[in-house]
Amino acid sequence: MVLQIRRAEQADRDAVAALLDEAFQEDPVSSWVFPDPAHRRAVHGKFLGVFVDVALAEGRIDYAVDGSAAALWLRVPAGDHGGEAPEDDVPARMREAADPDNERCELVGRLLGESHPTGEEHEYLLMIGVAPGRQGEGLGTELMRPVLERCDRDGLPAYLEASSERSMRLYERLGWEFTGTEVQLPDGPQMWPMWRKPRG
Repeated sequence: MVLQIRRAEQADRDAVAALLDEAFQEDPVSSWVFPDPAHRRAVHGKFLGVFVDVALAEGRIDYAVDGSAAALWLRVPAGDHGGEAPEDDVPARMREAADPDNERCELVGRLLGESHPTGEEHEYLLMIGVAPGRQGEGLGTELMRPVLERCDRDGLPAYLEASSERSMRLYERLGWEFTGTEVQLPDGPQMWPMWRKPRG
């Protein structure tokens, strides 16, 4: 399969946010942040829209030309902590934008930031989403491939947090390895930080 990919622009912002909203409606972490399904449908897109805004401003979004998938990437310099600059205010922004009375909106970002590696410059896969009707077709793999190939050429590691065991298995096939320490959400699901060494 050849997936046509372009870099998303500001004009794509709402479409990318809607795609991620749809793709993650039933995700374990999203379900923990917003336990009530009706409330989740109302505010989840605003919550994920902050991720889109961060990636548009500070990173890149690779977007399938047909709108079926999007991957949000940030280049994190060595010595920069994922939960501090440049994104230290992101958890608070997510809570403010989506659901100010829901502390879980902010807590999930804070906990993930605490586990984010600091020692090496790396590409951070902030989020990747595939339209529900297209999942299982390999679109996510194709969407990630150009960045991972560039990481391999440049000797650059990559990092992500898997939100389900199913997605963790997919990432393992692409060279990511579980770091060994889960992020446990209080009274909720686990997330699995994963690191990918560049392939020679």
